[in-house]
Amino acid sequence: MTNMQPGAHVETRGDAPAVIMAASGEVVTYRQLDERSKRVAQLLYASGLRPGDHIGIMMENHPRYFEIFWGAQRAGLYTTPINWHLKADEAGYIIEDCGATAVFVSAALADVAGELSDYLGNVKVRLMIDGTADGYESYEAAIAEYPAEPLDGETEGTFMFYSSGTTGRPKGITPKIDPKPFGAGGGALIGLIQMMYGFSPETVYLCPAPLYHAAPLGWSTTSQRLGATVVVMEKFDPARALALIEQHRITHAQFVPTHFIRMLKLSDEERAAHDHSSLEMVVHAAAPCPAEVKRQMIDWWGPIINEYYAGSEGNGFCAINSEQALSHPGSVGIPLLGTIHICDDDGEQLPVGEAGQIWFESDLKFEYHNDPEKTANAYNEHGWSSLGDIGYLDAEGFLYLTDRASHMIISGGVNIYPQEVENELQLHPAVADAAVIGVPNADLGEEVKAVVIAAEPSAASDELGRELIAYCRSKLAHYKCPVSVDFVTELPRLPTGKLLKRQLRDAYWPAP
Repeated sequence: MTNMQPGAHVETRGDAPAVIMAASGEVVTYRQLDERSKRVAQLLYASGLRPGDHIGIMMENHPRYFEIFWGAQRAGLYTTPINWHLKADEAGYIIEDCGATAVFVSAALADVAGELSDYLGNVKVRLMIDGTADGYESYEAAIAEYPAEPLDGETEGTFMFYSSGTTGRPKGITPKIDPKPFGAGGGALIGLIQMMYGFSPETVYLCPAPLYHAAPLGWSTTSQRLGATVVVMEKFDPARALALIEQHRITHAQFVPTHFIRMLKLSDEERAAHDHSSLEMVVHAAAPCPAEVKRQMIDWWGPIINEYYAGSEGNGFCAINSEQALSHPGSVGIPLLGTIHICDDDGEQLPVGEAGQIWFESDLKFEYHNDPEKTANAYNEHGWSSLGDIGYLDAEGFLYLTDRASHMIISGGVNIYPQEVENELQLHPAVADAAVIGVPNADLGEEVKAVVIAAEPSAASDELGRELIAYCRSKLAHYKCPVSVDFVTELPRLPTGKLLKRQLRDAYWPAP
């Protein structure tokens, strides 16, 4: 099929579900998705937006999300999904920075939307779904005024995602819009999910993560290019995810390691309560997965667990299947796109087994929107690019991640990578979640602290803290292990599982 977009399936699968919302059960058919996206495109064009302009979407996981995206896509626009957990000044920064001239918000976020007025000076179209508020028109009434007809000369738009902002203000990753007819897009991701992961029109894909992130929205919309059904969870719940797999006969799903950990912590009865035999392929990414967690998932679901390592920057791609993961525990795979180089702080390449910054050598280039300095810093003198991650290669060329460069703890001149300690703590039965950071130490510069959510809140105590320190010391070299443990009820973690280390550290470090 050369015309790969939802409308291409209307004739043969018009009444088939393109979207099923997990909690509400609302279904959007391929015919409805096609017609509504055409109305959105007509509205945007009539409002003066032209190919290369930007829209912003700030909504929870919502059935209207996809028609707005596809409307912008068929109008040749950049779509920037905005994290709906952000405060007004954070969301406003993204709206201004990307230059959005149309913004779509939901009534569920009316409070934040109402605080965005100072950032909407260049926004021509301000629409609210499921209601109205000062400064916003009704989305439903607005698109009803336009015909469900394609624009003349429709061309493909693209995403413009922003980084999570774990070390500062988020930055947009600007892909180039390659003028091509609508339906000719999708690029490498279509080939990837078809050839490597077996997606087809018969696929039923479970999306348990927020649509403002690259993988959930990218894989869901690429599934729709193929005519598959996408089941979207409004919010992840481990027991509910298992029920949905059985209810909808899910064939493909994408999770993050935090999802795996939460499902594995369910009781044996809860885990056995639902049939998962429909699953053909499960993929995970976004954060390093502890090797023991991966092994337990393979034991439970079979050798269908796949992992990939990549960034929204698109500069490289590694992948690993279940068999490889069992023989190379802890690896994120071998490079399928780009050649990997591991370098020290002086830019010198390191031998096999030694950890350093990961650099990809490839012909694919990227840039950060409005930030030439960050773009320049992402490349070295060879023209290789880096996402800022630390890792090493083994003798067979498999890549292992140890941490992000910005998370490294330097204690007494020794480099300590928190991810290694976190992986061990999260497996302890008394731990629901854990983070490891460096905190001030007058003699060593930094010392290691664990910040833990206890599985049973009443068990949080100095005694449990000592037990966890001893547990780490039984698994790791003592210098890597926590000196102290603090118990909290919540960690600043995104729904994707990514931990906002900067926010966590701020509580322990004096303001500069």
